[in-house]
Amino acid sequence: MHSPRVMECFGRIDMLVNNAGQGRVSTFADTTDDAWRDELELKYFSIIRPTRALLPMLKDAPSPAIVCVNSLLALQPEPHMVATSSARAGVLSLVKSLTTELAPQRIRVNSILIGIVESGQWKRRYQNYLNENPEPRQSWEQWTGELARRKNIPLGRFGLPEEAAQALFYLATPLSSYTTGSHIDVSGGFARHV
Repeated sequence: MHSPRVMECFGRIDMLVNNAGQGRVSTFADTTDDAWRDELELKYFSIIRPTRALLPMLKDAPSPAIVCVNSLLALQPEPHMVATSSARAGVLSLVKSLTTELAPQRIRVNSILIGIVESGQWKRRYQNYLNENPEPRQSWEQWTGELARRKNIPLGRFGLPEEAAQALFYLATPLSSYTTGSHIDVSGGFARHV
């Protein structure tokens, strides 16, 4: 990302939303060094590089904000997702560090912690279910609802992408002008931590 090009196209930047990720299913025993590196590269540098590139422009914005999309795994790790959980916890710490460093420049830094939200990954899993199961098959709503109940998600369903987007919008705009170093839990009550 080259900030002079962004300035040329848009004139200014008021907010940066860092959103890149995937869920790597692996335990400690079966996670290779390369898999660890890939996970850290994706989770950390998808925040570091855009932030570094756009920081000069953010400093000039009237109400600058950086929001990072993170996962509930940061606070509630899963043993079958050890590399992802670990990297997500590190991102939570990175957000706190950026908060302290950038506050004197009026730049707010926050994150959202998403639980299970409808995504391409879940759509692919549903398609696999359809391919592997003869009739009668569950609809998408039935399939996700059953998974939500098995995972004890109190709201009984997966989150919608627009619900995560609404939390991002709140944190990226002056609606949250006195909020920095915080995270919003967007998990339908799936969080078990206090």
